[in-house]
Amino acid sequence: MKQKKVLKAVFPVAGMGTRFLPATKSIPKEIMTLVDRPLIQYAIDEARAAGIKEFIFVTSRGKSALEDYFDHSPELESTLRKAGKTDLLETLRETNMDSGAIAYVRQNRPMGLGHAVWCARRLIGNEPFAVLLPDDVIAAEKPCLQQMVEAYAETGGNMVAAMEVPIARASSYGVLDIGSDMGSIVEAKGMVEKPPVGTAPSNLAVIGRYILSPKVLTNLNRLKQGAGGEIQLTDAIAEEIGKGKVYGYRFRGQRYDCGSKAGFLQATVAFGLARPDLRDEFGAFLHEMGAAQKAAQ
Repeated sequence: MKQKKVLKAVFPVAGMGTRFLPATKSIPKEIMTLVDRPLIQYAIDEARAAGIKEFIFVTSRGKSALEDYFDHSPELESTLRKAGKTDLLETLRETNMDSGAIAYVRQNRPMGLGHAVWCARRLIGNEPFAVLLPDDVIAAEKPCLQQMVEAYAETGGNMVAAMEVPIARASSYGVLDIGSDMGSIVEAKGMVEKPPVGTAPSNLAVIGRYILSPKVLTNLNRLKQGAGGEIQLTDAIAEEIGKGKVYGYRFRGQRYDCGSKAGFLQATVAFGLARPDLRDEFGAFLHEMGAAQKAAQ
């Protein structure tokens, strides 16, 4: 059976970013730059590569800079054009969104990821949709969501990106209880959000990429609280096990948790070294730093 194309994506960006205070006192966390691009740009570029045409942002107070980022800047474009800086002009154009392609809805209270997705229900309608968490930045030859969209075309149902984590850290994630394992795709027989230490059904953790059926929104309509007293997206997806199919997809790529300071710094180093214009100078600096630390020890 041919699956409906996934053309809509939800970006939950309402969080306050308290782990990055004081920076996030005045700027949204999603605007913080990884090398020279905001975190949100990486998510948008990944969604575009996967064929997404409609972009839905779930925001909150204090996110106006995020909305402005995707608007046109005629004065800046004119200045760059007059200066003949065509490379910078092209880079700037990549940040623009077509009129009508982007929509914003407000989450007025922090009630969890499931609630954030539920806030976008009227814009999603009765279609399959993707969810991308900008905190999870994935370096991959083929973008992660594109990999998932191609797999979804064969499987249908619901699909979550998954990766193996040390079992001791499984309690920090949503975790799959694996039914059948087909390699890159696994069929889930259960899902649990942040299981107590020592109780995780596997070490296959869900990370911030999802392709979901509109039935998940029906499950979220009950606004049932889960782990941490929040409305968990994992719980709403788990309700589809036994009714429809739920799959985990082992993506090819390296995920960085840019919601943590350590993960953000790791991503900065990795993405900096991957840039031809920065690799030599930055790599030499890191080598010197490593040598100095060894000498100091």
